[in-house]
Formats: sequence, C-alpha cells, structure tokens
Amino acid sequence: MDGRAAAKDLELLRAHVAGDRDAFAELFHRHRDRLWAVALRTLGDREEAADALQDALLSAHRAAARFRGDSAVTTWLHRIVVNACLDRIRRRQAHPTVPLPDGNRADDGTGGLEPAAPTADHDTVLVVREALAALPLEQRAALVLVDVQGYPVAEVARILGVAEGTVKSRCARGRARLAVLLGHLRPAAVATTSTRPDPITGVPGVTPGNPGPVEGVGSGSGRYRRDANQEDT
Repeated sequence: MDGRAAAKDLELLRAHVAGDRDAFAELFHRHRDRLWAVALRTLGDREEAADALQDALLSAHRAAARFRGDSAVTTWLHRIVVNACLDRIRRRQAHPTVPLPDGNRADDGTGGLEPAAPTADHDTVLVVREALAALPLEQRAALVLVDVQGYPVAEVARILGVAEGTVKSRCARGRARLAVLLGHLRPAAVATTSTRPDPITGVPGVTPGNPGPVEGVGSGSGRYRRDANQEDT
C-alpha cells in the first residue's frame, strides 16, 4: 500500500471522528472487498460472514476516536474483522446447533450450489471447506490470511498481533493438518488452489504464501487481543 493511500485512509478516519457523516462509509468502500473476503473465507458461510463484518464495522465506527495511529488504518480494520470472525466461531462452538441437511439449506456458504460445477468438484469444495473449519481458530486465521488471501507473513503478524515466527508455526501446523484431512483427494485438487476456484468462496485463489506487498494492508503495531498473542503449544 503506497503512502498516499495510507494517508487518505487516515484522513478519512480523522474526518469521521471530527463528525463527517460520509467519511467512514468512504473508508469502508475503499477496503470492502478484502475485508469481506477475509470474513467469508474465515467463516465459510455468507450469512455468518456478513454478520461478523457488520459487527466489526460497528466496532470500528465506535472505536475510531481511540485509534492511536501506531498501525496503518487497514491493519487496524483487518484486525477488527478477524477478531469479530473468531469471536463468532467461539460463540458457535460454545452453543452448537444441529445443521439442516444440505438439501434443505438455502445457502451453503458459497451463495448456493456452484452453477454448472460437476458433482465431484462440488463435493471437493465441501470437503475442503469442512477440513479448513476443523482447524484450530488461530491456525485457520493464519492460513486464510497467508495462503488464501496472500498477505505477507509480516503483515499477518501485525494483523493478528503475534510474532512472525508464530504465524509461520500456525501455518505449518495448519497445512500439516489439512494434508492429513485431505490426503484422500488427488494431489492436483489441492496443489492447484492458485488457479482453481477458492474452496471456500468459489472464486480464484492466490499463490500460497505470496511474499510480495499486498495493497490494502499497512504495517505497524498496536493494541491486540490477549488471546491472539498467545503462542501455539
């Protein structure tokens, strides 16, 4: 993200704090697509992702005056979205519900059945999504940000509020778990996620662990959640 874009984000946030009614909406629209993608790929369900994103934006809207500027605005926004997703997953795990059979569900998390997708491919999408959902929360968040979204490890460390080594460890452990869970799939079905549709959203993914800069995510440190700072054991 270039300096002018980062300065514009900060300008909009400050304008919002000063009372500009349109500034926060403009800030959100600048980063809406990436924030939505993170929420959807973390939760794997469109309704849940929409609710989490709404919760996150309300939190950001209310907490804007407390933004200290020790991280980029985009890093701050991503952190709030990820935390909203993880909070929703924790609540869901604490109060599990019995899902309806697939045939009776209006939405399976990808906007319905993928149009014109062969049955085998659709089954693979479901299997991969379930495998990702089975990962521990911290590993899932790291993998979504690094392998699916393509954020550099350093940026993910800032978003999650952990050391870069912790991000690498979580990704390595998550990949190892996925390899076991998805070992029955043909290698090509798992190894080509950079060109095939994303298993969570049905849209093309990115090369895992993209080391290059990613527009829309800044750098810096900040105040992070205590549970996000805990090292993997």
